[in-house]
Amino acid sequence: MRHRDKREKLGRDREHRRALLMNLAREMIDHGYITTTTTKAKAAKSILEKLLNLAKEDTLHNRRKAFRILADRKYVNKLFMEVAPKVRGVRFIRVGFRRGDGAEISRLEFIE
Repeated sequence: MRHRDKREKLGRDREHRRALLMNLAREMIDHGYITTTTTKAKAAKSILEKLLNLAKEDTLHNRRKAFRILADRKYVNKLFMEVAPKVRGVRFIRVGFRRGDGAEISRLEFIE
């Protein structure tokens, strides 16, 4: 039974899903926006909101928690020093449908 099983599996096993979400979060921190399928965007939005909440208070413990998700000191520093002070949240916008297979495409961007 699937009681209380709310995680979207994205057609991947645990390690692949974790790597995918890590890369989406890194790209979002690096560029400020990403364009991807709607289900991936929804999964990445929850991760990014958790990271932004961690980055509101710059402590060693919060940095280590963020490092667990991002796995690169460069992105953790950028999140805490540049992104978090000027960002209020994450915006989710449906863009359209992909031409090749008709998958719904969405855009995630930071709200400043």
